[in-house]
This record gives sequence, structure tokens and C-alpha cells, in this order.
Amino acid sequence: MKKRENREKRQEEAGSQWIETMCELLKGGVLAGVVTILALLACAVLVSSGLLRECWMVGSVLAVCVIGAFAGGTYAVQAIGGRALFVGLGVGLVLFLLLLTAGLLAFETASLEQGGIGICCACLCGGAISGMLGRKPKKKRKR
Repeated sequence: MKKRENREKRQEEAGSQWIETMCELLKGGVLAGVVTILALLACAVLVSSGLLRECWMVGSVLAVCVIGAFAGGTYAVQAIGGRALFVGLGVGLVLFLLLLTAGLLAFETASLEQGGIGICCACLCGGAISGMLGRKPKKKRKR
């Protein structure tokens, strides 16, 4: 009887840990989205004021996606603690899906051929960088 209770308790703990991890991953994705939107707003102001050329906007959008994914990924990696690379990539994927959804709502179409693949790569790269830089070093074994 006790073994069954212990097994059920472990399953509940694993389920709640999974839900907490997903919540932190989504929080990191939302943070990445906010940072990306604010940086894109700053880029739009720079283009409007003439300080940034319009032809540089494509590169700045990709750079902003990397920066946003890095910021959100850093938060999520610190909050979750384990599997840092996968967490960073997950945040990058969440950011890409948020941007894809926003584009779909604004333009009523979502085409990966019109720069979506570059944005996806930029988001994933920003998340992967945060995952690689944010992981904790492995403990050395004592001999």
C-alpha cells in the first residue's frame, strides 16, 4: 500500500515539475517578445528620424530577434536550471511562434518565404547562445 502511495506521489511531483518548467519557458518567451518589440520600436523611431537607413532594417530585425531571444533565454535558463541548451532553444521557438502569430494577425498571412526562415534562425540562435552561456559548469569528480 505504501509503495503505491509513494509511486503516485512521485508521479504528481514529476507532473508539477513539468508544468513549472513549461511556465518558466513561456515566461522567458514572453520576456523575449517584449524585449524584441521594444527594440523594434526603437529601430522604427531611428528609421523615422533618419538615423538608420531603411535598407538596414532587415539586418536590424534579425539582430533584434537574436537579442530578444538571448534576453528571454537567459531568464529561463536561470529559472529552470537544467538542460540549458534545450531551454534556450525552447525560448527561441516560443519567440518565433509569437512573432509568427503577430504577423498572421496583422497581415492575415504567414509566409516563411518572406523572411520567416531568417527570423526563425535568428530566434533559435539567440536562444541557443543563452543556453550555452547560461549553463552551469559540471562538477569535477573527486578521485
